[in-house]
Amino acid sequence: MSPRRSNPLVRPALIEIGARLLLEEGPRGLSTRRLAAEAGCSSMVVYTHFGGMSELVREMVHEGFARLQRYFTRVADTEDPVADMALLGRAYRHNATANPHLFAVMFGASSLATFSLSEADRQYGRFTLAKVVDCASRCIAAQRFAAENSELVAHRMWSAIHGVVILELGGYLIPPFDADCCFEDQLAALMVGAGDSREAAAQSVAASRARLRREVEDAPARAASEDATTAAAMT
Repeated sequence: MSPRRSNPLVRPALIEIGARLLLEEGPRGLSTRRLAAEAGCSSMVVYTHFGGMSELVREMVHEGFARLQRYFTRVADTEDPVADMALLGRAYRHNATANPHLFAVMFGASSLATFSLSEADRQYGRFTLAKVVDCASRCIAAQRFAAENSELVAHRMWSAIHGVVILELGGYLIPPFDADCCFEDQLAALMVGAGDSREAAAQSVAASRARLRREVEDAPARAASEDATTAAAMT
């Protein structure tokens, strides 16, 4: 008889539960016993999959950036690269608000005392910026953005959007300058600051808003349904 296959859903479940425990209860809430109880498995399974708690946290970081990458990948390249850039900003925000537990770990805000981000971890995160760099190059080629270094433009977009998202997750943005208000204003200001005209930027930002649900928000639900079907077939 062939040995029983391990449940392919256990590893991602441990990552998900672990990140949630860190966010909700802090480092004290994350223990192998608590994690195993939440996941419905033995404590040994944690070590089997990750070798230890620090490596589990590292996998949380990687999973967070992997999800961000998937959102970015769903943003299509169109004839309006500024709308594409704005949609990438929306994808970044959506990933953060949909996965706040992972987002906190990705940037070191939520972690264990025994874990620290390595340069390799940070480089793994920086790699997700490639799509934004490419989009910035297309905006420059289309003469919508000023002729600048596309990587610098991408970093400018990243740091500005990240700042708004951090304030949103922290609950600092309230009416009349709530998260939606500040985010929309920031998107338009970034495009104008990069060299676009106010009118063109406003049109592209509005176009990106119309694409958000179709390209970003609904796509993961379809992918999750497909994954569930695949997992069911494996059992």
